[in-house]
Amino acid sequence: MADFLGIIGGSGLYEMEGLEETLVIDVSTPFGDPSDRIVTGVLNGLRMAFLPRHGKGHWILPGDVNYRANIFALKSMGVDAIISVSAVGSMKENIKPGDIVVPHQFIDRTKGRPSTFFGNGIAAHVAFADPVCLSLAGLLAEGAAATGATVHRGGTYLCMEGPQFSTRAESFLYRSWGVDVIGMTNIPEAKLAREAEICYATLALATDYDCWHETEESVSVEGILQIMQKNVENAGEAIRHAALNIAQKGPCGCGEALKFAIVTVPEAVPEETKKDLEPIIGKYIK
Repeated sequence: MADFLGIIGGSGLYEMEGLEETLVIDVSTPFGDPSDRIVTGVLNGLRMAFLPRHGKGHWILPGDVNYRANIFALKSMGVDAIISVSAVGSMKENIKPGDIVVPHQFIDRTKGRPSTFFGNGIAAHVAFADPVCLSLAGLLAEGAAATGATVHRGGTYLCMEGPQFSTRAESFLYRSWGVDVIGMTNIPEAKLAREAEICYATLALATDYDCWHETEESVSVEGILQIMQKNVENAGEAIRHAALNIAQKGPCGCGEALKFAIVTVPEAVPEETKKDLEPIIGKYIK
């Protein structure tokens, strides 16, 4: 089970309603500052930390989010599971605007975003064949279904760089790959969560059909905002339901992702790097 749930709020979700015993915390990391101050509290008996990915007021572009600082900050606070909430475009006819997708796979089309905590004298290679925690994803899908929304379990999320939306040619290309949704934020977030040994799952909120659909208008911010309000309401309800059932979360290997992944011998790791990465590598390298 998870003891401390982190919520990374995407477009439209800038706070978590229902949190009790709230405390606002400034967290500094070796990788800089996270997107915003982190709000901690209790929801349905579960400790929770909420972080708006784009900052309050939505002022940080997807490519400018300090993903390493965000994940590191949550890890250093003791978060052991993360639900990522993201607005996405649908790449399939049966995933309609307003639907919710809980993807199991990612394709990375980002460009130059720092995607690892390692380097600076330490090398590690985590397994990433199954990039989400399937146990957490299952609970999240059940929570989403409890809202009455149409929920699609599994599928592939293609993460593009942005901030521009796709060209029509790109949209058709991605469709030919069989992807289910397209967004701009879950990579490198998911990669870093795995390195930090944190369970990770995505609540993807479909707002549009990108620009491939012949009978729908091409994606626009105006159209997205019209769908987003109801999506965000459903997201909050899904998270509250998942929080009630998190004790039922089944076993997974996320908490031991680094057990055999660090290839550098401990004595070769610089002391400064050991100190900086202590919340992540401390149980393996002293």
